[in-house]
Amino acid sequence: MAQELKTTERQVPSKLDGSERTRSRPVIVPRADIYETQDNVVLLVDMPGVASDGVDITLEKRTLAIRGYAADQPHQTYRQVYAEYGVGDYERVFTLSEDIDRDGIEASQKNGVLRLVLPKTAPAKARKIQLKTA
Repeated sequence: MAQELKTTERQVPSKLDGSERTRSRPVIVPRADIYETQDNVVLLVDMPGVASDGVDITLEKRTLAIRGYAADQPHQTYRQVYAEYGVGDYERVFTLSEDIDRDGIEASQKNGVLRLVLPKTAPAKARKIQLKTA
């Protein structure tokens, strides 16, 4: 029965930022949920097995890159017979709209779920521009 199962969760994305991968581990594209409130966009990313020091979040221009590095956890007291959860690195990239306040982004992690709160910027108000005479 174990031989009949196929892993469909693993996908190798193209190079996210043009850099070369130096680790020879599988790359997993984590599943994400996106919620929108009146003031924020909330992004939830599943990265089981990734500790807080293994998370790397970068924002360059409008590209938000999320990477997670899961540590191998060898089991010394028993021998694993079957596993559906594979060990690998997580990578996911999002393109943000111009309506996100880049300086106000907050990130937290709990129980293998990364939570990013992306605050929306206030809409620009119309203003009258005075003409200066020379």
